[in-house]
Amino acid sequence: MEPLIDLVFSAVGTVASGALSGAGGEMGRRISERLHGLLGRAGSEPGTPAGQQVLVLPVTEHERRAAALRLVELAHSSPEFAREVREWVREASRLAPRPVTAVAPGASRPQMLPPATAAFTDREDVLAWIKGLLDDADRAPGAPVVATLTGPGGIGKTATVVRCAHELRERFPDGVLFVDLAGASAGTALTPSEALVRLLEGLKVGTVPGDEARQRDLFRDCTADRRMIVVLDNALDDAQVLPLLPASPGSLVLVSSRHRLGRLVAEHGAHPFTLRPLSTADSVLLLRRVAGRNRSAAPEEVVRAVAEGTGGIPLAVCTTGAGLAVREHLSWDRVARGLADRIHGTRQTGALMGDTDPHAPADPVRLAQDVSYGELDPECAAFYRALAVWSWPTVSVLCAAHAAGVEEDRARDMLERLARVHLLEEVAEERYRFHDLARAHARELAVAEDGDRRMREAVRRVAIAYLRFAAAADLRVIPHRWHLGPVYDRLTVPEHPEPGDSARALRELRAERENLAAVIHAAEHHGYDDLVWQLCEAMWSLHLRLGFHAQWIETHLRGVEAARRGAEEFGDRRAVGRMLVQLAFAYMGVGDADRAEEALEAAITADAACGHLRAGRPPWKPSGCSASSCGAMTRHASASRRPSVCSAISARATTAGGTSPAPPRSWSTTSAAPSPKRARSRPRWRG
Repeated sequence: MEPLIDLVFSAVGTVASGALSGAGGEMGRRISERLHGLLGRAGSEPGTPAGQQVLVLPVTEHERRAAALRLVELAHSSPEFAREVREWVREASRLAPRPVTAVAPGASRPQMLPPATAAFTDREDVLAWIKGLLDDADRAPGAPVVATLTGPGGIGKTATVVRCAHELRERFPDGVLFVDLAGASAGTALTPSEALVRLLEGLKVGTVPGDEARQRDLFRDCTADRRMIVVLDNALDDAQVLPLLPASPGSLVLVSSRHRLGRLVAEHGAHPFTLRPLSTADSVLLLRRVAGRNRSAAPEEVVRAVAEGTGGIPLAVCTTGAGLAVREHLSWDRVARGLADRIHGTRQTGALMGDTDPHAPADPVRLAQDVSYGELDPECAAFYRALAVWSWPTVSVLCAAHAAGVEEDRARDMLERLARVHLLEEVAEERYRFHDLARAHARELAVAEDGDRRMREAVRRVAIAYLRFAAAADLRVIPHRWHLGPVYDRLTVPEHPEPGDSARALRELRAERENLAAVIHAAEHHGYDDLVWQLCEAMWSLHLRLGFHAQWIETHLRGVEAARRGAEEFGDRRAVGRMLVQLAFAYMGVGDADRAEEALEAAITADAACGHLRAGRPPWKPSGCSASSCGAMTRHASASRRPSVCSAISARATTAGGTSPAPPRSWSTTSAAPSPKRARSRPRWRG
């Protein structure tokens, strides 16, 4: 095969994959439209009258090879066309993923570690143990060193792996990757695909594949021959960790988990280490460090009593010390008495202590949290409870303000107060998170003191706030597409947007994508179906441009069901087809054409059932935003069902996510067709 055909075939595959997944962004859209024009001139469907051709986005290997051959044949017959094809191939090459190897000039050397805590105490034995593993002359060749730290919640696993990684990073010149796997429970844990996306983003990979297998292969390719530290924090189980292991024998993998990771040890030679509580002496030292030097002196026996009351659990020690640090008039004696009262069950906060087994050992973390909570004023205590009505990945000012029903400035102030007493952790500018034990504490208090009705109201306020935020950002990313949902009725497209505003809006959506997914879960759980599908609609530009296919599929499956439930009542019946079409795009992005076809066929049926007038229109008519616009093209493919779904999706790539103005909301089936000349002069793929 001649070199030009090789180049064109590769370019066609790259552009088709990017167009279907949306990962190519605006540049991918422009390059795919240029391919569409070239194929139109090359004669996409021989024998079809001009202007009525169904130009199919080549998806299968056979389709891509046929398209490449058509382009090359015409290039041989026309020097001008040959020049255009070569220019297009050069443009298309920019969309191809370019993993940066360790030896390449300017290679990405990520530094993703969170800051180490200044009050870190003890655990020198862990660091010495890891150094011993690295320096072991008898270690297995060809595999990275994998060390696992296990222990109960609050024992200091995250602080320990982060501190060790900071101490060792000079030995690993190619960088440090860090991902919080959120494995406190199966409901919050990241999927391997979601974790791989974060790791590949840290490696500055431009185009991330949609399916987990290709993500895993790309990650291993990017980390091959590198000397890196990979920190996998808060793992749920072996299945979550195994796909995230690099292949480089010069790398170190640090894994923390509450659970023993037996397969990791048996199959990959991981070395386990169990963290124990701090000694009383180390607890006293940590307590004094957190409380600060300005804290008034106290008898040593009182300080030891406070330290012993925390059980040597670092989270409990830090929570107790933080309360002493920020409350000048809170005495050591009072804290010691508060811990003792709770240990013996003589003082209760809310309904928590009364529900515990009186013969069970006291939980030192819970005791410390009860003391800190008891020192909050009523407004801040209610704010603390409101933040825990759902397991938000992070707590932004927007989320906090609407959960508690307060102004954003007031929310900022109370977020800072909770962080100072160690009931929250600040992880970025104006972004916080709970330790999962603190969230459980706050949620139990919310259930006991606020009840289900107030918690539901808080979730709805947060969902509405995030819907407004996402819809406004989505409108800035793709202003002129058809937007479905009442939230868009109150928004207007700026006549003269600032340069770069679309890119800024996309970054804002990306920063909140995990919270947006959590809001969809919360809204579905509480029965707010009208908000579920509208949130999915508002995330369309995010997914079309950037992918994140695992989240895309998971949220839009919920969106489909919510739209169906709404359609059975008094909701917008067009939403069912809309959600199904967007779901089909997600399936195509991960290469699952069968499910994509099923979704499109269901969408066509849903559009027809609700009287969407675009169903069945000829393929040369301007495309709308509903799946019913795919009907004629689906019927056009007679030999194979797979090309039909490719035709349908290729016909929708611009309307669903492109930048062209949307057509009128209904197309008359008797409208005059555009002339063949006009149809050929401006070929567009629409979605």
